[in-house]
Parts: sequence; C-alpha cells; structure tokens
Amino acid sequence: MPEWLSTILFLCINGLIWGMIIALISLGLSLIFGVMGIVNMAHGDFYMVGAVLAFTIFSHFGNFWVSLAVVPLIVAVAAVPTERFVLRPFEGNPSLTMIATIGLSFIIQQIALATYGGIPKKITSPIAAGFNLLGVHYPVYRLVIAFISGLILVALWFFLYRTSLGILVRASMQDADMAQAMGINVNRVLMGTFALGAVLASVGGVLAAPITQVSYLMGNDVILLSFIVVIIGGLGSLKGTLIAALVICSIEGMLAFVLTPTQAKTAIFIVMVIVLIFRPEGLFGATKR
Repeated sequence: MPEWLSTILFLCINGLIWGMIIALISLGLSLIFGVMGIVNMAHGDFYMVGAVLAFTIFSHFGNFWVSLAVVPLIVAVAAVPTERFVLRPFEGNPSLTMIATIGLSFIIQQIALATYGGIPKKITSPIAAGFNLLGVHYPVYRLVIAFISGLILVALWFFLYRTSLGILVRASMQDADMAQAMGINVNRVLMGTFALGAVLASVGGVLAAPITQVSYLMGNDVILLSFIVVIIGGLGSLKGTLIAALVICSIEGMLAFVLTPTQAKTAIFIVMVIVLIFRPEGLFGATKR
C-alpha cells in the first residue's frame, strides 16, 4: 500500500475514534436543545470537568477506571441543581438562557482554574499496549475508547426507544406542552435530560483525558465542533448528530494530511455553510411545512 494512502487511512481511523467522543458530547447537546430548547454554551465545560475530575481522581487513586465510574455520578449530582436554580428561571427565553449558560461557562472555568490550575496536564494511558496499524504503532486504548463509546451510544438508544422514561423524553422533545397536558411531569424530564446531557459530555472528557492535554479551557476546543455537528446533523435529531459527528471528524482527520489544523477546521465551517444553504434544518432535521 502506498505510504500516502496508509497515512490517510490512519488519519481517518483516528478521526472516527475522535468522532465517537464528539458524538457523546454532541448527543448530550442535542438532547438538551431538543427537550429544553436551550443553546447550552456551557456544555463544553462539562466535558472539561469530566477530564479535570478524571485527572484529579487518577492522581489520588492511580486508577483511571475508578474515575470513569465516579465522574459521571459527580457530574449528574451537580447538574440537577444547576438546571433547577440556574437555567429553569430562564427556560423559554433563548436569549436569556444563552446569556445564563455563557455566565455558567465562565464560572465553571474559573472554579477549575482556581482548583486545578492553569498548566495543562495529561493522564498516563491506562492501557500501554499497542499494535501495528498500517505500519504505525497504534495504541490499544484508542480502540477501547471506540468500544466504550459504542456501548454508551447503544445504551442511550435503548433508553430512548425501549424504556418508558425514554418515551417521556422523546414526547417532551416532540411537544412539551402536549406532554404536560398528558400528565407528564415535564420539569422532572427537563432536569433529568440536562443531567443526562452533562453526563454524556463528562464521559467524553474522561475518555479523552489520556489522549489529549487536560486544561481548564479544553471545553472551548470541542464546543464549537459540537455545535457544527448538531447543526449539520439537524437540531434535535439524535441520528443525524451521530452520523454528522463520525463523518465530520473523519473528514477533518483526512484533511489534516494536506491542510493545517486551522485550515481543516475552516473547511469544516465551509461544509456547514454549504449544508445550511441547501438544508437550513440540517441533513436529518425535520423540514418545516
């Protein structure tokens, strides 16, 4: 196989694996928007919190898998009062909720800076083994990321489409007022959905911590890409969000072969603009009649 082709395939595989992490983050963002109608500008900071907590727990216990089990619980507990006391007073007003989540983002970042510090750090990979992939030593942990992310995505699908609680969430996404009229406690659904979205983002942060630098500003790197994924996939479309995450990250990975990282991100912006010109509702969004 030509060296250039093996390099492109290698970058594509890396892009797919990164796409699984972005899919977790973006699906959380899409859920929150679909159910609550909130453009959550602080969503990337829950990803950052997941990575920072993972580093902190790993530093104390020396076991990465403990952080993977504990961090989602911590974030879920913190997300519930955040929705109740910070966001709920502004729900139904997109402008105010955007301002509120920008403020929340700033607060989370400053707390992380004060407690964690401003110097980027990195967790040692929990799996040191690797294998030869297209002539390059490839870490096994990256495949573990894809496997764990895949399990979580399957579990999320099962929850949404095969459980009674999932039906309540999807009913609220379709029409919150009608769901309320049918006797569904929409406030609890909103609270649970926000917590679930935050947990998905934090799990993405935990999984990404050993392959990227952990910094209090790392959420800024993924929130923009996550918004692009959600917009291209279709606002509120979970299937579209998943497909868009995998495709966009794969394309970005392959573009890294011929472009700089900045140029590759610019190309993704161009793709988003083109999609929105021809499909303003996104590739998988419902067409308004």
